[in-house]
Amino acid sequence: MDRKRKNIIVFTGAGVSAESGLKTFRDSGGLWENYKIEEVATPQAWEKNSALVLDFYNQRRKQCMNALPNDAHKALVRLEEKYDVQIITQNIDDLHERAGSKKIIHLHGEITKARSTFNESLIYPIIGTELNLGQFCENGYQLRPHIVWFGEAVPMMDEAIKVISYADILIIIGTSLNVYPAAGLIDCAPVSSSKYYIDPHATHISHIKNLSIINKTACDGVVKLVDTLLKEC
Repeated sequence: MDRKRKNIIVFTGAGVSAESGLKTFRDSGGLWENYKIEEVATPQAWEKNSALVLDFYNQRRKQCMNALPNDAHKALVRLEEKYDVQIITQNIDDLHERAGSKKIIHLHGEITKARSTFNESLIYPIIGTELNLGQFCENGYQLRPHIVWFGEAVPMMDEAIKVISYADILIIIGTSLNVYPAAGLIDCAPVSSSKYYIDPHATHISHIKNLSIINKTACDGVVKLVDTLLKEC
């Protein structure tokens, strides 16, 4: 972290990607594009029907590649003009990267990458949109989506905890704060840090100090907050 400039840690959830047209399973009562989570986003689903899981993520990958960064993504990049900015995202798309943000931690994996079913440290970029049965890692094991499925550990959690502990300002955007362990990250921010929670359904959290609620969509709320923070710096 650059202690010469204030550190802004941004914690983003599905509400940011939704404004680029990407749906999540919470949009339709536990279904994700008409699939039950248990069918496509768990280790058990992979064991039961790997082909279905691969096809599901191939379709999601195509959607992500066709989506464009929105005004919220772009506004966060502007913060880097005057602040040291680190994004921690629950989203698996690459919209923050394509908008131009430089430092991003993906808690739940990246849909543009694959990893070995034998050694999870062997991670590869996916060329194009397809990952299929018969595509192997260098050790000859099937590749799977580089996604943290329900029931799996979150390998980037320790790094995220470390980063958020340096926050001078914490901005929470487009998340219900219901998915753990990720939602517990906000408890790791310094008590003294300024905190902003942007979401149409955001409510006050009694044990979180210095928290300002902004009941707006990601695009509207982030653009206005970024303008304010850039003027204050």
